[in-house]
Amino acid sequence: MATGKHDTALPARIEAEFSDLLQELASCGHQANELVLRTSLPRWCRRSLFFFLGYIAKSEGRVTETDIGFAEAMMKALKLSLRQRRKAIHWFQKGKRAEGIPALKALGLKMTSYLWPSPALRVAICLCHATQLQGRPAKPRRYRCEDAIDQIGLPVAVSDEVLESYASKVWITQPESRPAPTSYEQACQLLGVTRRESLDDIKRAYRKKVSECHPDKLGQQALNNTERAQAKDRLLRYQQAWELIKRRHNPRDSD
Repeated sequence: MATGKHDTALPARIEAEFSDLLQELASCGHQANELVLRTSLPRWCRRSLFFFLGYIAKSEGRVTETDIGFAEAMMKALKLSLRQRRKAIHWFQKGKRAEGIPALKALGLKMTSYLWPSPALRVAICLCHATQLQGRPAKPRRYRCEDAIDQIGLPVAVSDEVLESYASKVWITQPESRPAPTSYEQACQLLGVTRRESLDDIKRAYRKKVSECHPDKLGQQALNNTERAQAKDRLLRYQQAWELIKRRHNPRDSD
């Protein structure tokens, strides 16, 4: 019987810390710079962080204003002095010019990640945030993020889980226009949850979604025919998602 947990378990040395950081990220509205402001980041991580931010930003050939804006937000969250900002910009530019990751880059993060994974995990979350600044990332951008996360000594599955969290909480719009879910991950995304959440939490999210588009509630609103049809389709997608999730947990489960 499925438990609703992710299929590829992360090493025990990082699992608990990673779960706590994902919860904190959600409480920050999925703003990685706010996460860093709340949880801090050791000074020795900055060189690698800004190098990789530049490296990811140039993945598709051009650094956007959004990329620069996020790097600046990170400088602000880290409360860098003018001198430290100049260094951060220098490292960002070095990453931007790099065609690949130097072999010894982020060696400190890689070595400490085995005994103290928290700094590497926080850097990884920031890199994932940078990767999805334009929404669901294109392959070149995601590949560079995965390479960076591997370089700092973490499993690539970390990036999968962080981006899944963004997919569930940030990216989903117009669920009625999406096809019926065919996987547990798609069903969770439609309901705005992740695989890490318990069945009870998912059920609460489902009921909240359904209440927003239930015919009894919509009947009190002045909607046109198109809006009513969209709400009906949205309700159907939520119901399909919930049925798939229940079957995954227990085929005999019923609401």
